[in-house]
Amino acid sequence: MIYKGSCHCGRIAFEVEGELTQVMDCNCSICTRKGVLMWFVPRDKLRLLTPEENMSTYTFNTHTIKHRFCPTCGIHPFGEGTDPQGHAMAAINVRCLEGVKLASLPVKHFDGRSR
Repeated sequence: MIYKGSCHCGRIAFEVEGELTQVMDCNCSICTRKGVLMWFVPRDKLRLLTPEENMSTYTFNTHTIKHRFCPTCGIHPFGEGTDPQGHAMAAINVRCLEGVKLASLPVKHFDGRSR
């Protein structure tokens, strides 16, 4: 299935393809503050509909994850990084997707605080 998503103001818009069967709630310092529910997909399943220049990027600690956000409205629609095998991945903020019923999705809790 193809989902459409965006930040609040629409400056960052995208499509993502895949089967949304579960989301992850991480308790690390940044995920807790942002309140994101993440869905991990291969990076090539995420297609930007707006120019990459519309985004800002934040990194911290090991600087391995690019936390993408809108410099206008401040919303974080996704992040980019690699999985343990080195594959490019995107962590989609499911709260930024259109038409998703969050209450129907199982939530996996991840202890990112301990890492």
